[in-house]
Amino acid sequence: MTDAVSITTAGGGTQTSLLGRIGAKAEARVIPISVHLDLTWRCNEGCVHCFLDHSVGGDMDTAEVKGALDQLAAAGAMFLTLSGGEIMLRKDIFEIVAHARSLLFDVRLKTNGVLIGDGEADRFAELGVREVHISIYSHLAEAHDAITRVPGSFALSIEAVKRLTSRGLAVEIRVPVMKGGANYARLRALAKEVGARILYDPTIIPMMDGDRTPVSLNLSPAERAEFYADPAVLIGLEDDCAPPAPAGEELLNGHSCGAGHLRCYISPQGDVTPCVQFPLVCGSLRRGSFLEIWKSPQFAEVRGIRNRDLQVCSSCSSLSSCRRCPGLAFQEGNMHGASSQDCESTYFRTKVPTPLYPATDLDPAPERHPPVSGQFVPLAALLPAPRDGMHRDPAAY
Repeated sequence: MTDAVSITTAGGGTQTSLLGRIGAKAEARVIPISVHLDLTWRCNEGCVHCFLDHSVGGDMDTAEVKGALDQLAAAGAMFLTLSGGEIMLRKDIFEIVAHARSLLFDVRLKTNGVLIGDGEADRFAELGVREVHISIYSHLAEAHDAITRVPGSFALSIEAVKRLTSRGLAVEIRVPVMKGGANYARLRALAKEVGARILYDPTIIPMMDGDRTPVSLNLSPAERAEFYADPAVLIGLEDDCAPPAPAGEELLNGHSCGAGHLRCYISPQGDVTPCVQFPLVCGSLRRGSFLEIWKSPQFAEVRGIRNRDLQVCSSCSSLSSCRRCPGLAFQEGNMHGASSQDCESTYFRTKVPTPLYPATDLDPAPERHPPVSGQFVPLAALLPAPRDGMHRDPAAY
């Protein structure tokens, strides 16, 4: 799930909003206006679908992170997402946020909220954090906790949402949608009850090291069809689910994503890539400056890819409505090609066949997992074995 501020449309279409105009100018000047910085990959949860290896260390220290923020500000960055892993495991999290705010960054945080008490919520409000994203997997505590592998995590995360919203911070509940589904209406009602927005993400991605185990947790074809037919999901997505319009010259000359054009990702170790879902390492802040990396041949190649150059996609009738992720395509073997995951998702959104997911390939009687009923179903049969063998007790952090 990406976290850049939404300032471009797929294909580089015309923007009319203020953020859209800012994004268009930034892209024209090759300014990295939005940056996602992971502060650590350590985590106090063990989510079954996570694409990070929590055992990897070597995090940048406080001085290195501040130095990176200074470089980003000098390069013209405005929007900063601080994420992990779990950011609250950094003892210097408030010092880092304070430094970012002193540089006038618009700051967004991603956290599971387990470690956010009243004092932490007060401090984030004082620092002027604009928005916080917290993942919730079900309206049922036992289903959520089965995914995080931490008993009691649901209650702690929901309390964090309440603490933050009560202090005036905008909170968005993020719902990575997995095999077995969820009761989307009950989740939307829960978000409304605690004063948060909600966003469903039906794409589970591979691990950064190429391990595709988490991909097995994606919705089955039948569940994906159910997902895009659910009224609680479709709120605000009417245009996305409409039949695609023909691709014009502007779209063909544009690109499918802002990764590498006006946003990028920085790992806890200082590696710079186009996006957290696009693990093409273009350089390291421990061996060079940010601007040197941003102007590198690797980023130039990413920026040079236009929709008309894409293998398969350039002639696809769904090009105008596709949310093609070049990072997923890269992880499937070719950043100039199509992503099978995106083709499948686009088909179920629009009901229009795509090159890698034609309707004729659909199984008329696919294997069904427990129906979306809102009742708790044990997830043991659906989940892969723990990758690190660890069980995390929140009381230990």
